[in-house]
Amino acid sequence: MRVALSQPVQTALEECVETRLSVIVPCFNEEAALNTTLERIMNVCNSQFGAQYEVILVDDGSHDATWELIENAAQQHRHAVGVRLSRNHGHQSALLAGLAQARGSLILIIDADLQDPPELLPAMCALMDKENADVVYGKRRSRAGESDFKKGTAKAFYRLLSAVTDVDIPVDSGDFRLMRRHIGDLLLSMPERDRFTRGMVAWLGFKQIPIEYDRAARTAGETKYTMRKMLRLAVNAFLGFSLLPLRMAMALSAITFFLSLTVIAYTIWSWLTLQTAPGWASVMILIAVVASAQFAVLGVIGEYVGRVYLQGKQRPLYLVRNVIDRRKEGK
Repeated sequence: MRVALSQPVQTALEECVETRLSVIVPCFNEEAALNTTLERIMNVCNSQFGAQYEVILVDDGSHDATWELIENAAQQHRHAVGVRLSRNHGHQSALLAGLAQARGSLILIIDADLQDPPELLPAMCALMDKENADVVYGKRRSRAGESDFKKGTAKAFYRLLSAVTDVDIPVDSGDFRLMRRHIGDLLLSMPERDRFTRGMVAWLGFKQIPIEYDRAARTAGETKYTMRKMLRLAVNAFLGFSLLPLRMAMALSAITFFLSLTVIAYTIWSWLTLQTAPGWASVMILIAVVASAQFAVLGVIGEYVGRVYLQGKQRPLYLVRNVIDRRKEGK
């Protein structure tokens, strides 16, 4: 069913006559699900936006037949745009590459695994129109097909991140969201390397509202977010939006200082009151405590300094190998 758009959203859509909606789909080894994903997305977009939409498929250095499928889709459908990166730059960089190609006055970000349903788009448009919002983000009510461990760690991560950051980052949400054009432009203007898109969108402010949904299991293939990648994303979130690690390092330094004073006092007391051999054990304990604290503090500081170093190089966040774009061709 097509949802009627009232004046605020309709006016924004008419500002970009050729393309009313851009759908950005990062893809990494998604050959098993990609055709189904594209079919479902295009069915929804055709019913909601007619011919005025585009689907930008970004191949993030896949090792399977993902690019061949994208290439075929882009050659067959004028609405499909294929972007092939030079290697695997990561999910967040692939999102940025898609944003750089987007021309729509509205932008939908969705993964290729169909865990986030494209059929939710009409309801997201209607909610954006009703609330005059700038961003409508998906909030997961349930997460099918995921282990208890992943659900538990994700729940803990979102709540801890919300507690330690000054930015109100929504819990139980991912990158699945509908945004107005100016939000996408602002994201493109932010030059930071270690990107955490959902946090960056939250940092921008404006009016952002959730829409609840039940997240489905993957239709095919396996998750590409390994434990290593999940940990890296968590580190980017904490270091990008919180000074808590530095403050914890300072607290550790203070605790170690007082512990060292205690050890020193005990060593002096033993020397004055007990007839014992020189207290080599106390010295070793003191050295171990102080050294471990120093290494911990230096490790945290080093992580921040390393990020400043990489940012200072100003290398591009991604490199595009080739683009297949038929949008300028006639209908």
